[in-house]
Amino acid sequence: MLRTVLTYGIVAGLIVGIPSFAITVLFADRPPLPYGMALGYLIMLIALSTVFVAVKRRRDDQLGGVIRFWPGFGLGLAISLVASLFYIAAWELALSITGTGFLANYTEAMVADAAKRGAGAAELAGIRAEMDAFWVSYRNPLVRIPYSFIEIFPVGLLVSLVSAGLLRNPRFLPARTG
Repeated sequence: MLRTVLTYGIVAGLIVGIPSFAITVLFADRPPLPYGMALGYLIMLIALSTVFVAVKRRRDDQLGGVIRFWPGFGLGLAISLVASLFYIAAWELALSITGTGFLANYTEAMVADAAKRGAGAAELAGIRAEMDAFWVSYRNPLVRIPYSFIEIFPVGLLVSLVSAGLLRNPRFLPARTG
């Protein structure tokens, strides 16, 4: 089982880590992309689809076509944890290469967005002060790493729940016999 967790977790981690790293490094000096968050979560979902594949393969190849919910869910969570560690490592590496310039770009994008909505000078100053206070704490890795973890792990949790829930039914995508 450890081999399955590591194999699928590393594959998922590479699928999520490489694009996340590349996007962060390539677009570090630009304002955040308007669809960047959606793209990031789409990459996470694609990467964590390995959870479904792993649970199905374990059910079909090693357990005779039947898996209970909790073992399937546990397998999914373990794979999600490994993938999350790769995601965190990719983010930390990208941050070490690009520096924290994106923090200023992100703050300016937030202020510009609020200004477009018609925010007054006091509200803009408040947004800037709030973002500056956040970035001070975000520079600390003990704060930043948990933030990175809670970006990806809930996606893995959801995929694990769905995968275990669907695949506990042996009639759902049954193993091919031949």
